[in-house]
Amino acid sequence: MMAEASLGQKSLVEALGTFVLTFIGAGSIIATQGNTLIVIALAHGIALAIAVTAAMNISGGHINPAVTLGMLATRKITVRHAAVYIVAQVAGAIIAGYLLMALYPTAMGNAVHWGTPGLGPDTSVAQGILFEAVMAFILVFAVFGTAVDPRHPKVGGFGVGLAIAIDIMAGGPYTGAAMNPARAIGPAIASLDFTNWYVYWIGPILGAVIAALLYNYVILKNQN
Repeated sequence: MMAEASLGQKSLVEALGTFVLTFIGAGSIIATQGNTLIVIALAHGIALAIAVTAAMNISGGHINPAVTLGMLATRKITVRHAAVYIVAQVAGAIIAGYLLMALYPTAMGNAVHWGTPGLGPDTSVAQGILFEAVMAFILVFAVFGTAVDPRHPKVGGFGVGLAIAIDIMAGGPYTGAAMNPARAIGPAIASLDFTNWYVYWIGPILGAVIAALLYNYVILKNQN
């Protein structure tokens, strides 16, 4: 039997996974200039599916501070591990943001705020928070159903990737459909664009924690 990975190894995998999601996700927005929703949704979904699958057996494949806090709320991770994971996830996303700025033409990146999610012109802050909460709820529901539930199907991160893809198809034009505070803040820090940044922390964390508590204490009742 292989020894459990160290916290350092787990945090490195979380950083790498979040790097992959942010680089590919934000990169797809820059490359398409935000004009091809299906491409952006698939890019995020496939990137997350790969990242979660690669990280699942080492760190659990959170790749998202909101997911980590959902796991913390249901006592599936310690406070220490959660704090280290979140720092690693944000660091991976920031590195991806700076690398995008180094690789893509400035005019292309500036035109779409370097892939930083933003509210649509007719979307209020309250609507944005609610939208992000609902989409994060769907994402974490998929995480628990396909990775946490002891009866889960052996599909790796495929179900989680599909969840983020369909969320982007529905909510991308209204909030950018981040569902992930790290994915949102990485390009924001690199490009110094912090417009409505808090929407992408409050909404995803709220939705993730509600989904985690519901699945763990209602759907998984008597299964733990």
